[in-house]
Amino acid sequence: MADDEFPTSLASTATKPEAEKTATAVGAQRSNSKKKGGKADTVAQKTAKPKSRGLSDEEKLVKIKQVEAAVAGGTTLKDAVSAAAISDQTYYTWKKAFAAASGEAPSGMVAFDDELAEFTELEEENRRLRTLLAEKLRAENAALRKRLGMS
Repeated sequence: MADDEFPTSLASTATKPEAEKTATAVGAQRSNSKKKGGKADTVAQKTAKPKSRGLSDEEKLVKIKQVEAAVAGGTTLKDAVSAAAISDQTYYTWKKAFAAASGEAPSGMVAFDDELAEFTELEEENRRLRTLLAEKLRAENAALRKRLGMS
């Protein structure tokens, strides 16, 4: 059968250029391999079980508790989430959903308000320190100008 695909007589090789001959032979091999692979893929897809999507609420709650326990034990949040085999965003999404379902106020909002107040205080202190530094540098600059006789 392999001889049927490739012409071997001298008359047929004389009529076709060499590059065209190889392109035809390679194209025939590729099309045959695609057909074989395509059939195998569809058979595997039909026999495979459908994937179950997501975890149950109990499993999600167990993973949240596992992460919280690990963090309370001193592990970093990133390591704890990796150990639970979920992403950071998934952890936060599940935690928020369970907090809303149980009627709790999310503790993240309280922490956000505290962080905002702390940030505002730090900005004010930074502004105050910058003005003090600017006054000190102006005084030094004036003293140097005086000593050099520039003003």
